[in-house]
Amino acid sequence: MENTPQLETERLILRKFTPQDAEAVFRIFSDPVVNTFLPMFPLQTQAEAREYLQKRFLDFYRKPEGYRYAVCLKENPEPVGYVHLAEDESHDFGYGLRKEFWNQGIITEAGRAVVERLKKDGLPYITATHDVNNPASGAVMRKIGMTYCYSYEEQWQPKDKLVTFRMYQLNLDGNKERIFWKYWNQYPVHFVEECL
Repeated sequence: MENTPQLETERLILRKFTPQDAEAVFRIFSDPVVNTFLPMFPLQTQAEAREYLQKRFLDFYRKPEGYRYAVCLKENPEPVGYVHLAEDESHDFGYGLRKEFWNQGIITEAGRAVVERLKKDGLPYITATHDVNNPASGAVMRKIGMTYCYSYEEQWQPKDKLVTFRMYQLNLDGNKERIFWKYWNQYPVHFVEECL
């Protein structure tokens, strides 16, 4: 496996971020609307964007393997969003997109491409969580094949607000019984929503 191998879909190029993407990173991560459901606060300056780009993406690419993608439309090389996978046992699948590109299926298209690559690379499963107040994110999870498992409450940091998260999972190796129980075990308020 290599770190963040480039992928192509009908409309998109998924590639590594580069030092030249600092302005694009600022545009993605400074928007307070896009930031509503992210764990961090919006970026305030170009300097913060350069630092975030370096720490979150460029330094990561020095590792032998992993997945942190810039999502670019084929007609424009500037990243409009991102898809990434956590390196820890959660294999948490995360994504974000500038709001002017919402509701066009871009992250679903990118997510499906990354999932296919993860299957090819032998990853056993991925998880993802979304705030119950962000059902559009849950729709993306379902569209890429993920299944709802349970919900839990977390006092989310650094924003220090109580969030109810829904945890989804996709087992890529055919094991239909596996559920990642870490959040269920970690947070005392947890439950299964029957309506989902």
